Amino acid sequence: MNLFTKLKQREQEGTPIKVGLIGGGKFGTMFLSQVTRLPGIHVVGIADLFPSAVQSNLELVGWPKASYSAANLEEAVSKRTTHVTDDWRSLVEQPEIEIIIEATGNPMAAVEHCLGAFHQNKHVINVTVEADAFCGYGLALKAKEAGVIYSMAYGDQPALACELVDWARASGFKVVAAGRGHKWLPHYRHSTPDTVWDHWGLTAEQAKRGRLNPKMFNAFLDGSKPAIESAAIANGTGLDVPTNGLLFPPGSVDDIPTLMRPKELGGVLERAGMVEVVSCLTLDGQQIPNDIRKGVWVCIEADTDYHKNCFEEYKVVTDPSGRFMVNHKRWHLIGLELAISVASVGLREEATGFATSFRADVVAIAKRNLAAGEMLDGEGGYTVSGGLRPASISVENRYLPLGLAHNVVLKNAVQEGQAVKWDDVDIDTTTAAYKLRKEIEPKYV
Repeated sequence: MNLFTKLKQREQEGTPIKVGLIGGGKFGTMFLSQVTRLPGIHVVGIADLFPSAVQSNLELVGWPKASYSAANLEEAVSKRTTHVTDDWRSLVEQPEIEIIIEATGNPMAAVEHCLGAFHQNKHVINVTVEADAFCGYGLALKAKEAGVIYSMAYGDQPALACELVDWARASGFKVVAAGRGHKWLPHYRHSTPDTVWDHWGLTAEQAKRGRLNPKMFNAFLDGSKPAIESAAIANGTGLDVPTNGLLFPPGSVDDIPTLMRPKELGGVLERAGMVEVVSCLTLDGQQIPNDIRKGVWVCIEADTDYHKNCFEEYKVVTDPSGRFMVNHKRWHLIGLELAISVASVGLREEATGFATSFRADVVAIAKRNLAAGEMLDGEGGYTVSGGLRPASISVENRYLPLGLAHNVVLKNAVQEGQAVKWDDVDIDTTTAAYKLRKEIEPKYV
């Protein structure tokens, strides 16, 4: 609990943590809106395919134009300003930069960026959890080989959930389940960028004001993002995932201890030690009060009478047996909290969560009947959504990871609700993402 003090010390010493950001969209902009308020962090450069859009976002969040007008990265270092570029390689090759933040949201590109940063001895904070979901363990291993740190992004729900699981285990509790909240009804699985705002609860005008990407937000709504983030939580904590995908049981925060018990004890879990997502809507679409839609939680068990009695004495909300309770963080603030990762990696050399195993995978599920010759458009699009599966089942059945279902052509028709398989697509086998995924499949399942 001393990160801010340490940041101030770095500022006083004139040795701020030097950062390069790849991707200046919503998440990156939220981080940039906060970093000017913080001592001890210097964003040396921002790389994006559309530098003018980044400059517009910097203006939106109050950066003076002079602060991001450095002609090159060397000038940015010497004058403590920021250079905006379209060349991500220049960031990872700049010797003064210590940490690369990958925030493009493009899983294929993210893998290439992470590997490139490792090669240049840079730590990486990976915001693009879509990449982490299908090859995060491979990225963690590559970082270890390079002697650098690979980290999840604090502010995103996977890192926050991993933190709660670590709290529980470091306190001596048995973790029964962990996960996040969501707004879910079964028909959302078919949502597209054309329908997302109707279901989300925003007007088109509000979405435009916030410069919100409908495809990205639809990835949350259609179940893809909850599956992706649940995979990251499972791979980061060693918890298992449901055999046939997330159940999305409806409930409030106080319902979680009752829901998140094994089935034989009246809950929804196949067994103890699982990841799950709790919906804030009843099955008929009614809002549940005191929901966990925007937060994360961990369910723990009092496995002795002494601990059960402690729960009772301290007025903990439990299940009817008094043995299961939940701890939670009700809100996550996305990029507004990312500096926690920067400080943790830069000051403590400690990741805010990373994949320690390959237990979970997210597979591409057809949203509708798909014909041979159609182009898959990845998470949040019009063709497929993400389904969470144990990695062993996914690999055995040759399911196509959702993170690789971008701009690939179907060779075979796939029926609505069915998983797309490797044999169904014509995929580029030369990409770094494909190669890394195939490297981990036979070794770690």
